[in-house]
Amino acid sequence: MRILVRYFFRLVRLILTPFMILAEKFTTPAGIERSSEQQAEVEKKCQNLALYQFKTCPFCIKVRKHMALLSLPIETRDAQHDPEARKQLEQGGGRVKVPCLRIDNGDGSTDWLYESNDINQYLTRTFG
Repeated sequence: MRILVRYFFRLVRLILTPFMILAEKFTTPAGIERSSEQQAEVEKKCQNLALYQFKTCPFCIKVRKHMALLSLPIETRDAQHDPEARKQLEQGGGRVKVPCLRIDNGDGSTDWLYESNDINQYLTRTFG
């Protein structure tokens, strides 16, 4: 019975995946516009950030849309299909849970921020 439930949910994900990707493309907001100097400063700050995510996770989509709204070029790492990214997330953050924002601080330390609402609040506070 357990295996049937597992395969049922895999089938549901397989069917919904293209719809979720299309919905994200059509509903992603246009980013805010900044002067070239301001955008260069934002891009410099974003070099210290990386988003660990799954392509079709609804909470990851929520964070990516917020990143697009704020015009943030944050590197995304696919923890679902990239074993190296998954390993980094597990070792650094302590668990494989997405979305997770990796924040490399200036003092050499690294913070791992989970939960889409917390990530969006951090991005708004820092860049909004």
